[in-house]
Amino acid sequence: MPLPLSRSDETDPARRGLALGTAYAVRIRDNIAAYRRLFDAVRVRPEDLRPYGEQALSEIEGWAPHLATELVSAAAGAGVRDWELAMVNARTEILATVGATAEGECSTAVYVGGPGAPHTIQTWDWHDAMAGSRVLTAYRPSPGHGVRAFTEAGVLAKIGVNDAGLGVHFNILSHQDDGESIGVPVHTVARRVLDEARTVAEAADIADSARVSASTVLTVVTYDGRRGEAASIELSPRGSALVRPDPDGVLLHTNHFLDPELALGEEAAAAASTHPRYKRLSDRRELIVSDDPAHWLELMRVHEEDGAPLCCHPKPGLEFQHQWRTLLTIGIDLDRRGLRYHAGGPCTATDDSWNDL
Repeated sequence: MPLPLSRSDETDPARRGLALGTAYAVRIRDNIAAYRRLFDAVRVRPEDLRPYGEQALSEIEGWAPHLATELVSAAAGAGVRDWELAMVNARTEILATVGATAEGECSTAVYVGGPGAPHTIQTWDWHDAMAGSRVLTAYRPSPGHGVRAFTEAGVLAKIGVNDAGLGVHFNILSHQDDGESIGVPVHTVARRVLDEARTVAEAADIADSARVSASTVLTVVTYDGRRGEAASIELSPRGSALVRPDPDGVLLHTNHFLDPELALGEEAAAAASTHPRYKRLSDRRELIVSDDPAHWLELMRVHEEDGAPLCCHPKPGLEFQHQWRTLLTIGIDLDRRGLRYHAGGPCTATDDSWNDL
């Protein structure tokens, strides 16, 4: 089934935020409740949530004031407090303060080595209990410029593409310097890249200008109708780095740093499966090079019993915070400036289960 979609042609951030908050009010309130439950389960102190949310909103306001305006208006539309919505936008940063580790997580594959538009595919792995938070947005950050994105209800952005032919994939990383404070939320960084960048270099400049307190990687892909370009922008409190495709045009990422300097501060326990997943992607890289999209999907059809949970399923008997599932399989159609997604893991995708935005 298609995910819920909110469309807005409002270029004024206050009016756009109000419309978004109103459209997704129930889902936003449910998502706030779900994150409160998750934070409690991983031992974030309840009395810290408001200060964390307020600090996140302050960081957004200092770095991207128009996005702070949108967030405050979205909170009003959803009938929640400003800091509560900022708390959800800073969920990665808050989890980092207690060193909450990712037992499953996302895998991304990109190919820019051939003629025509790049090939891209990603899995989004998250807590099974968060499936109801999945939403789509289509909006105009400025006149004549549109963005289509997948995100969680109330979160400014995650995975998307803009009318300039720039797309963003999103994977979490973990560094020893994470969690000292609340910096600019990494989801806000993804949003500003989608809103403003037209090239990989512009995306890198935007990302590098943010003071982050949690690590992530934005794999940015562009296509101007003639040639493609891609790079993974690895961000951490220690600094940032750009990882380019290999000589054949293949760029893969899971949840560990590929830049050798940033890798020295790797929080190794953050995602035990990240290296096996990366190896399986590498061993089957010819599938992302293929011109057949069915092969890109096949690349991700690997389970834990096959040696690497590229397609992730919850394990019976575990508490909810340990129940991981691949909640979305998504690719960026840079030729059409759109997204193609399946609301589930690769192993459940069929010819009829794909949707376009």
